Amino acid sequence: MADENVKTEAAPKTADGEFTVVNEQGTTRAFRGGRDGRGGPRQRGRGRRDEPQAPKEFEEITVSIDRVARVVKGGRRFRFKALVAVGDGKNRIGVGVAKGQDVTSAVNKATNRAKKNVVTINLENTTIPHIVEAKETGAVVLIKPAPEGFGIVAGGVVRTLLGLTGIKNVSSKSLGSTNKVNIAYATVKALQGLEPKSSWVTRKNAPANKEKGAK
Repeated sequence: MADENVKTEAAPKTADGEFTVVNEQGTTRAFRGGRDGRGGPRQRGRGRRDEPQAPKEFEEITVSIDRVARVVKGGRRFRFKALVAVGDGKNRIGVGVAKGQDVTSAVNKATNRAKKNVVTINLENTTIPHIVEAKETGAVVLIKPAPEGFGIVAGGVVRTLLGLTGIKNVSSKSLGSTNKVNIAYATVKALQGLEPKSSWVTRKNAPANKEKGAK
């Protein structure tokens, strides 16, 4: 029940939201309004400047995350294995695989490993110079060039990796094993094996063949 001997003067509030209460004995008490007695709503991040973030050098994509188990004395220990691919959208791409106690640590380790394994590939405008095929363990990846406007005709891991490069028109086929890690490494190996047209050995720039019987 409110005290009847206490009255509030109609004193104007200050900038900090202060007001005074005076009772009949002449005692004056000052109060501050607002949340938590701070004169207004709490402002978070005061004095913090929004610094522009530098653009990332590589685009990162987590291709797959699997839970793996290791049998030890007393039971099984579970960990996570992450497959991460990075690319600059032009002619550089990398793949990394790592394990960790949780998903975050596994992805971070795989990302760092992928950035260390970045390779440079040779492109021909928005496609590849020639047909290329590569094998990694049981996985075989075949990639063929395509004309402008054809798009990327590929599936699964191969399409994800090609999307991180500057390749816009290509067709691909994954043969053999369906293991995502092996397919990813086979794709990178195939792209790494591309040769530019300037280094091709053709009839035009091949050395002249010696005639039979010539000394």
